[in-house]
Amino acid sequence: MIDFHCHLDLYPDPHAIANECINRGIYLLSVTTTPSAWKGTSELASGASRIRTALGLHPQIAHNRKHELPLFEQLLPETRYVGEIGLDGGPEYKEYWSDQYLVFTHILKLCQRSGGRIMSLHSRRAAKAVLDEIEAHPGAGTAILHWFSGTQRELDRAISLGCWFSVGPAMLASKKGLALAAKMPRDRVLTETDGPFVQIDGRSAFPWESENSIPFLVSLWSVSEQEVREQLKNNLRNLAINN
Repeated sequence: MIDFHCHLDLYPDPHAIANECINRGIYLLSVTTTPSAWKGTSELASGASRIRTALGLHPQIAHNRKHELPLFEQLLPETRYVGEIGLDGGPEYKEYWSDQYLVFTHILKLCQRSGGRIMSLHSRRAAKAVLDEIEAHPGAGTAILHWFSGTQRELDRAISLGCWFSVGPAMLASKKGLALAAKMPRDRVLTETDGPFVQIDGRSAFPWESENSIPFLVSLWSVSEQEVREQLKNNLRNLAINN
Protein backbone atom coordinates (compact mmCIF):
# COMPACT_ATOMS: atom_id res chain seq x y z
CA MET A 1 0.00 0.00 0.00
CA ILE A 2 1.14 3.53 -0.81
CA ASP A 3 -0.07 6.76 0.76
CA PHE A 4 1.97 9.47 -0.92
CA HIS A 5 0.29 12.43 0.76
CA CYS A 6 -0.71 12.18 4.40
CA HIS A 7 -0.46 14.60 7.34
CA LEU A 8 0.77 12.04 9.85
CA ASP A 9 1.53 14.60 12.55
CA LEU A 10 -2.03 15.98 12.54
CA TYR A 11 -3.81 12.81 13.71
CA PRO A 12 -4.91 12.86 17.36
CA ASP A 13 -2.48 10.01 18.13
CA PRO A 14 0.20 10.17 15.43
CA HIS A 15 2.46 7.63 17.14
CA ALA A 16 -0.29 5.00 17.02
CA ILE A 17 -0.96 5.74 13.34
CA ALA A 18 2.75 5.58 12.53
CA ASN A 19 3.08 2.23 14.31
CA GLU A 20 0.08 0.84 12.45
CA CYS A 21 1.61 1.98 9.15
CA ILE A 22 4.83 0.18 10.08
CA ASN A 23 2.93 -2.97 11.00
CA ARG A 24 1.01 -2.90 7.71
CA GLY A 25 4.13 -2.20 5.64
CA ILE A 26 2.73 0.99 4.12
CA TYR A 27 4.90 3.24 1.98
CA LEU A 28 4.05 6.68 3.34
CA LEU A 29 4.98 10.24 2.48
CA SER A 30 4.31 12.24 5.63
CA VAL A 31 3.91 15.86 4.53
CA THR A 32 4.21 18.83 6.86
CA THR A 33 2.55 22.24 6.83
CA THR A 34 5.34 24.25 8.50
CA PRO A 35 9.13 23.92 8.69
CA SER A 36 8.93 24.08 12.49
CA ALA A 37 6.89 20.85 12.45
CA TRP A 38 9.44 18.91 10.42
CA LYS A 39 11.77 17.72 13.18
CA GLY A 40 9.00 16.39 15.38
CA THR A 41 7.19 14.79 12.46
CA SER A 42 10.33 13.10 11.18
CA GLU A 43 10.77 11.52 14.61
CA LEU A 44 7.49 9.68 14.02
CA ALA A 45 9.29 7.83 11.21
CA SER A 46 12.22 6.79 13.39
CA GLY A 47 13.10 3.20 12.53
CA ALA A 48 10.46 3.09 9.78
CA SER A 49 12.17 2.31 6.48
CA ARG A 50 9.00 2.90 4.44
CA ILE A 51 8.00 6.29 5.89
CA ARG A 52 9.51 9.48 4.50
CA THR A 53 8.94 12.96 5.91
CA ALA A 54 8.55 15.92 3.57
CA LEU A 55 9.50 19.48 4.47
CA GLY A 56 6.61 21.82 3.77
CA LEU A 57 5.05 25.24 4.11
CA HIS A 58 1.37 25.05 3.22
CA PRO A 59 -0.04 27.84 1.04
CA GLN A 60 -3.09 28.29 3.25
CA ILE A 61 -0.89 29.42 6.14
CA ALA A 62 1.91 31.04 4.13
CA HIS A 63 0.93 34.51 5.36
CA ASN A 64 1.36 33.41 8.97
CA ARG A 65 4.50 31.30 8.48
CA LYS A 66 6.54 33.06 5.82
CA HIS A 67 9.01 34.00 8.57
CA GLU A 68 9.93 30.27 8.66
CA LEU A 69 11.53 30.38 5.21
CA PRO A 70 15.06 30.66 6.70
CA LEU A 71 14.32 27.52 8.75
CA PHE A 72 13.07 25.81 5.58
CA GLU A 73 16.38 26.63 3.89
CA GLN A 74 18.32 25.33 6.89
CA LEU A 75 16.44 22.01 6.92
CA LEU A 76 16.26 21.37 3.18
CA PRO A 77 19.60 19.47 2.98
CA GLU A 78 18.19 16.90 5.42
CA THR A 79 15.47 15.55 3.11
CA ARG A 80 14.81 14.50 -0.50
CA TYR A 81 11.11 15.32 -0.13
CA VAL A 82 9.32 18.67 -0.05
CA GLY A 83 5.64 19.16 0.66
CA GLU A 84 3.06 20.32 1.17
CA ILE A 85 3.81 23.43 -0.86
CA GLY A 86 2.02 25.26 -3.68
CA LEU A 87 -0.72 27.82 -4.16
CA ASP A 88 -4.40 28.02 -3.18
CA GLY A 89 -6.77 30.17 -5.22
CA GLY A 90 -9.78 29.66 -2.99
CA PRO A 91 -11.70 32.88 -2.23
CA GLU A 92 -10.87 32.67 1.47
CA TYR A 93 -7.14 32.80 0.67
CA LYS A 94 -7.08 35.26 -2.22
CA GLU A 95 -6.11 38.19 0.02
CA TYR A 96 -2.93 36.31 0.92
CA TRP A 97 -1.96 35.52 -2.68
CA SER A 98 1.19 37.65 -2.65
CA ASP A 99 2.45 35.85 0.46
CA GLN A 100 1.63 32.46 -1.04
CA TYR A 101 3.45 33.38 -4.23
CA LEU A 102 6.49 34.69 -2.37
CA VAL A 103 6.76 31.50 -0.30
CA PHE A 104 6.17 29.11 -3.20
CA THR A 105 8.62 30.72 -5.60
CA HIS A 106 11.27 31.05 -2.90
CA ILE A 107 10.98 27.35 -2.10
CA LEU A 108 11.22 26.39 -5.77
CA LYS A 109 14.40 28.47 -6.07
CA LEU A 110 15.85 26.77 -2.98
CA CYS A 111 15.04 23.36 -4.49
CA GLN A 112 16.68 24.41 -7.75
CA ARG A 113 19.86 25.44 -5.98
CA SER A 114 19.87 22.22 -3.97
CA GLY A 115 19.78 19.97 -7.04
CA GLY A 116 16.04 19.25 -7.06
CA ARG A 117 13.61 17.51 -4.75
CA ILE A 118 10.57 15.23 -4.95
CA MET A 119 7.76 17.72 -4.32
CA SER A 120 4.13 17.20 -3.29
CA LEU A 121 2.17 20.19 -4.55
CA HIS A 122 -1.14 21.81 -3.64
CA SER A 123 -2.87 23.52 -6.58
CA ARG A 124 -6.53 24.00 -5.58
CA ARG A 125 -8.08 26.62 -7.89
CA ALA A 126 -4.54 27.62 -8.84
CA ALA A 127 -3.40 25.00 -11.36
CA LYS A 128 -2.32 27.49 -14.03
CA ALA A 129 -0.23 29.54 -11.60
CA VAL A 130 1.38 26.43 -10.11
CA LEU A 131 2.21 25.07 -13.56
CA ASP A 132 3.61 28.47 -14.60
CA GLU A 133 6.03 28.33 -11.68
CA ILE A 134 6.99 24.71 -12.29
CA GLU A 135 7.85 25.69 -15.85
CA ALA A 136 9.72 28.81 -14.68
CA HIS A 137 11.90 26.80 -12.27
CA PRO A 138 13.42 23.91 -14.24
CA GLY A 139 15.57 21.73 -12.06
CA ALA A 140 13.47 22.31 -8.93
CA GLY A 141 12.64 18.61 -8.99
CA THR A 142 9.81 16.21 -9.74
CA ALA A 143 6.41 17.79 -9.13
CA ILE A 144 3.69 15.47 -7.86
CA LEU A 145 0.34 17.22 -8.05
CA HIS A 146 -1.66 16.11 -5.04
CA TRP A 147 -5.44 15.81 -5.61
CA PHE A 148 -5.24 17.66 -8.93
CA SER A 149 -8.51 19.47 -9.70
CA GLY A 150 -7.68 21.69 -12.66
CA THR A 151 -9.16 21.59 -16.13
CA GLN A 152 -8.49 18.94 -18.77
CA ARG A 153 -6.36 21.48 -20.63
CA GLU A 154 -4.33 22.17 -17.49
CA LEU A 155 -3.93 18.45 -17.00
CA ASP A 156 -2.53 18.14 -20.52
CA ARG A 157 -0.05 20.89 -19.71
CA ALA A 158 0.95 19.24 -16.43
CA ILE A 159 1.59 15.98 -18.27
CA SER A 160 3.72 17.75 -20.87
CA LEU A 161 5.76 19.34 -18.06
CA GLY A 162 6.53 15.89 -16.65
CA CYS A 163 4.35 16.16 -13.57
CA TRP A 164 3.24 13.17 -11.55
CA PHE A 165 -0.08 12.81 -9.71
CA SER A 166 -1.27 11.40 -6.39
CA VAL A 167 -4.92 10.37 -6.34
CA GLY A 168 -7.10 9.25 -3.46
CA PRO A 169 -10.51 7.74 -2.84
CA ALA A 170 -12.11 11.14 -2.19
CA MET A 171 -10.87 12.49 -5.52
CA LEU A 172 -11.79 9.35 -7.43
CA ALA A 173 -15.30 9.30 -5.97
CA SER A 174 -16.15 12.49 -7.87
CA LYS A 175 -17.08 12.55 -11.55
CA LYS A 176 -14.54 15.27 -12.34
CA GLY A 177 -11.76 13.57 -10.37
CA LEU A 178 -12.38 10.29 -12.12
CA ALA A 179 -12.33 11.95 -15.55
CA LEU A 180 -9.00 13.62 -14.77
CA ALA A 181 -7.49 10.42 -13.41
CA ALA A 182 -8.50 8.60 -16.59
CA LYS A 183 -6.13 10.81 -18.61
CA MET A 184 -3.16 10.67 -16.24
CA PRO A 185 -0.23 8.55 -17.47
CA ARG A 186 -0.47 5.40 -15.41
CA ASP A 187 3.31 5.29 -14.95
CA ARG A 188 3.14 8.65 -13.15
CA VAL A 189 0.33 7.91 -10.70
CA LEU A 190 0.57 7.17 -6.97
CA THR A 191 -2.16 6.78 -4.35
CA GLU A 192 -2.82 9.03 -1.36
CA THR A 193 -5.40 9.77 1.33
CA ASP A 194 -4.75 13.37 2.45
CA GLY A 195 -5.66 12.13 5.91
CA PRO A 196 -6.69 13.26 8.43
CA PHE A 197 -8.43 16.01 6.41
CA VAL A 198 -10.34 13.62 4.15
CA GLN A 199 -13.38 12.03 5.75
CA ILE A 200 -14.56 8.46 5.27
CA ASP A 201 -17.83 7.49 6.93
CA GLY A 202 -17.74 10.65 9.03
CA ARG A 203 -14.24 10.22 10.43
CA SER A 204 -10.70 10.92 9.30
CA ALA A 205 -9.26 8.66 6.63
CA PHE A 206 -6.37 6.47 7.73
CA PRO A 207 -3.26 5.99 5.58
CA TRP A 208 -4.09 2.36 4.83
CA GLU A 209 -7.36 3.51 3.25
CA SER A 210 -5.40 4.63 0.21
CA GLU A 211 -6.27 1.03 -0.63
CA ASN A 212 -9.78 2.27 -1.47
CA SER A 213 -8.34 3.84 -4.63
CA ILE A 214 -7.48 0.45 -6.11
CA PRO A 215 -10.96 -0.51 -7.42
CA PHE A 216 -11.25 2.84 -9.21
CA LEU A 217 -7.88 2.30 -10.92
CA VAL A 218 -8.81 -1.27 -11.87
CA SER A 219 -11.83 0.14 -13.68
CA LEU A 220 -10.01 3.10 -15.25
CA TRP A 221 -7.07 1.07 -16.51
CA SER A 222 -9.07 -2.07 -17.41
CA VAL A 223 -6.51 -4.31 -15.73
CA SER A 224 -6.51 -6.68 -12.77
CA GLU A 225 -6.07 -5.62 -9.17
CA GLN A 226 -2.68 -7.30 -9.11
CA GLU A 227 -1.59 -5.33 -12.19
CA VAL A 228 -2.67 -2.07 -10.55
CA ARG A 229 -0.66 -2.91 -7.43
CA GLU A 230 2.40 -3.81 -9.49
CA GLN A 231 2.09 -0.60 -11.51
CA LEU A 232 1.90 1.56 -8.40
CA LYS A 233 4.83 -0.21 -6.77
CA ASN A 234 6.91 0.17 -9.94
CA ASN A 235 5.99 3.84 -10.12
CA LEU A 236 7.19 4.42 -6.58
CA ARG A 237 10.40 2.53 -7.25
CA ASN A 238 11.07 4.52 -10.43
CA LEU A 239 10.39 7.81 -8.65
CA ALA A 240 12.87 6.94 -5.92
CA ILE A 241 15.54 5.66 -8.34
CA ASN A 242 15.35 8.54 -10.81
CA ASN A 243 15.27 11.43 -8.34
